[in-house]
Amino acid sequence: MKNQTLPQPGALGVILQHIWNKERPWLAFVMILMALALFDTGQVAPSVAMVISALISIAPFLGASILIAAWAGATGADNLIARAFTGAPAMMIMMGALAGGLSPFCSCGVIPLIAAFLAIGVPLAPVMAFWLASPLMDPAMFVLTTGVLGFEFAIAKTLIAVGMGVLGGTIVHLLIRAGGLTDPLRDDIGNGGCGGAKVRNPKPPVWRFWQDPVRVAKFRTEGVKTFLFLLKWLSLAFLLESLMLAYVPAELVTQALGGNGLAPIAIATLVGVPAYFNGYAALPLIGTLIDQGMQAGAGMAFLIAGGVTSLPAAIAVWALVKFRVFALYIAISLGGAFVTGLMFHAWTLL
Repeated sequence: MKNQTLPQPGALGVILQHIWNKERPWLAFVMILMALALFDTGQVAPSVAMVISALISIAPFLGASILIAAWAGATGADNLIARAFTGAPAMMIMMGALAGGLSPFCSCGVIPLIAAFLAIGVPLAPVMAFWLASPLMDPAMFVLTTGVLGFEFAIAKTLIAVGMGVLGGTIVHLLIRAGGLTDPLRDDIGNGGCGGAKVRNPKPPVWRFWQDPVRVAKFRTEGVKTFLFLLKWLSLAFLLESLMLAYVPAELVTQALGGNGLAPIAIATLVGVPAYFNGYAALPLIGTLIDQGMQAGAGMAFLIAGGVTSLPAAIAVWALVKFRVFALYIAISLGGAFVTGLMFHAWTLL
């Protein structure tokens, strides 16, 4: 019997597969416009105009975010993260939370680093602190949050990110001391993959990266990659924002998520888990909801709950730790989001 090979996809198939895997935001953007063209032609031009106008209005903040991300990649600043996990438990928890909430690390680069931390024996408490804070804030996110929601909101979210990390790390540390959470890792966790080298043998950053042609090329590559990433997600977000303004009555938002009670914050916390799809794209949507009557505390709760439990972050936790640790991670995320939402709402009333 002759050997048979599986048919290889043609050029069109490769292109479609790439679009599905990498460009789903653009695919959704085009499909939404096509649906508008079919069912409400008059809304197409206003929606496109709003997307363009919104992108222009945040262009300075967008540019700053891109430069920060490109600088971090070119200098190798992510190597500093290994230094956060040395010292006494309390210090490691604090440094882990600060590293997660303040350092310029992308989510895709954080996952292998976390696997390496756990595999080489870094205590779970500081890793949990880093894990909780990392999806919530970084310098690029801070700049965009300032541009979309204001400086006060960005400062509060940064403090909450670090506070969530410290709270989660402390809870895990106390549970471990009390005899709980023994053997928290899955059996097949491995040695941390490509992130292990950064943890075991961290290299010093090269701040004057422009003197190295390889790092200059890295700066350009990271800048273009970050620009394309932000452009597609923010374009989709601003398009959805235009539809919310066109079709969602402000009175409905005010009734469900306005007011001073606990219910709006609780609803926003729970809705944030399935509805949250990207940290950058969520910002203009929350800004629109706040303008329509959503209380600021509910907006903060949505961003915190959705950010920590977003699909990439949750899958990373699930893949590395056993179910009881994953359940604790979710409980801390939702409880922390609700409490910080209440605190931020109280702050806005002062």
